[in-house]
Amino acid sequence: MSEASKSKSCCIPPRGDLPKSSPPQMLAGASALRPAANAVLIPGGASLIGTRTPQIPDDGEDPIRKTQIKPFRIGATCVTNAEFKAFVDATGYVTEAETFGWSFVFWAQVPDKVGATQGVVDVEWWRRVDGSNWRDLNGPDTMGDHWHEDHPVVQVSWNDARAYAEWVGGRLPTEAEWEHAARGGKGDVKFPWGDQEPNDTDFQPCNIWQGRFPQVNTAKDGFATTAPAQFYDPNDYGLYNMAGNVWEWTADAYRIKSLKKHVRQRLAGMKGYKLSKGGSFLCHKSYCYRYRIAARSGTSPDSATTHHGFRVVWPA
Repeated sequence: MSEASKSKSCCIPPRGDLPKSSPPQMLAGASALRPAANAVLIPGGASLIGTRTPQIPDDGEDPIRKTQIKPFRIGATCVTNAEFKAFVDATGYVTEAETFGWSFVFWAQVPDKVGATQGVVDVEWWRRVDGSNWRDLNGPDTMGDHWHEDHPVVQVSWNDARAYAEWVGGRLPTEAEWEHAARGGKGDVKFPWGDQEPNDTDFQPCNIWQGRFPQVNTAKDGFATTAPAQFYDPNDYGLYNMAGNVWEWTADAYRIKSLKKHVRQRLAGMKGYKLSKGGSFLCHKSYCYRYRIAARSGTSPDSATTHHGFRVVWPA
């Protein structure tokens, strides 16, 4: 693994020194309980969080510890474009990317017609693109036939995700709930399907990067960007894409217990950041080995990208 993957927060850039938007207010009708049609009941009981074999220790992946989980329901998939559109149509909600007027797009997804764009320092493959949002992921009038109702909604911030979750009478999962669901009852495993590593040749159980990041993606798994929200084999609880495809917001703040000076210095610049889990189609073991269950990333709550979505939990 490269040194870059150990020091950077998984390539999810913050918006920087921009005016902060206000957290969304409770929307009309938000008190109604409207679980997704595919919501899965997750049994409670003893569970695990973390790992005995951290791959990026500075991210706070270890130690492994036991926890008790109450039963809950969770979407079998991330929230889709169609589901998010129904929310916007019903409420008139405006996402933070729309409010800011721009968002982040991976360099290979920026169409030529967009013209020159500004890169992010140290992660120049992320480009600021005016007019990019959940409808037009890569900029104004760029999606055409590439906007799919059954793909995960992306270009949504933590605040946007929380607003949607409240509207359907749910909430975002905690890290413990997310890991419990991702493990599928298998216990201390590295991935939702077990411990076998995905590779660039003959085993692609999830949507991640194949090739040389960030220059060449062979898309051996079938997708260069997002896959449908319900794709690849589900885990033993019936949940899809708990590894790869899109990062998933959680309810938790991004915290790490560490005595290392460089970790504490990094965290000082991440106050208010939220925890994301699961990795995305841009992850690869050589750079961003964070599609493991115990892997973690911190993201500013107003940030939005083309590889970040969410799923919702409801009471059992």
